[in-house]
Amino acid sequence: MKILLALLLLQATPRQQPGADITLYAPEDHDLYDGRFIISADRIYQTGTLDDPPGWNHIGNDASNLREVTGTAEIDVNERENTGTFVARLTLPEGELVLEVDRFHEFSPCQDGGVAASIYEHGDSGCGDTNWPKTFIYLAGWGFGSATLDGEKIYEDYQMHFMVTQGMRDRETLKVNYPLLNKKSPAGAVNPGVMQMDFYIRSPETDERNNPGRKVFDHFFALEITWK
Repeated sequence: MKILLALLLLQATPRQQPGADITLYAPEDHDLYDGRFIISADRIYQTGTLDDPPGWNHIGNDASNLREVTGTAEIDVNERENTGTFVARLTLPEGELVLEVDRFHEFSPCQDGGVAASIYEHGDSGCGDTNWPKTFIYLAGWGFGSATLDGEKIYEDYQMHFMVTQGMRDRETLKVNYPLLNKKSPAGAVNPGVMQMDFYIRSPETDERNNPGRKVFDHFFALEITWK
């Protein structure tokens, strides 16, 4: 029984990670939790461009192909009901890009119906891919969305994701130090003194020449986050 309990304590879950020194109450444990999050973001960067030739890297962890763009990303969701809105309005050299989630959708159980709060994702968390380090997710959403460029529809029914996380990028260099060598603990390779928002839209069509292996993967991140 003791061995089984020890194994359970070591198992990574979206809300429990090995080696963590503190315990937090889940949002739903609070009597006053209403599930609503209203968050905006600016100081936004794009990884690559809309028209990069095949072979691109739009994860951008080495910060070698970034450009700052103007605009904002706005979240107004109810995490309990998996409803609400995400809209990003961005001014790019190519024109005015608007990205919008049309409906939330759960692709994996850890996504909790399509909108989730206070979970771990990425890295070795057991939730999400390993393109980014494990990080505490203050809020995230998954679903299907669309995009327009200068008012003309360019993407429809594409997968979308946004996440408000601990700081995965260096304040100055914008690089992601991942994988981090000689880590002192199982904690993610992040700076909890920084907060950021990432969001992307990706096509259902794949192209393994690219990273990630999609025909379209337009990825943005923001480094100034406002809770309302």
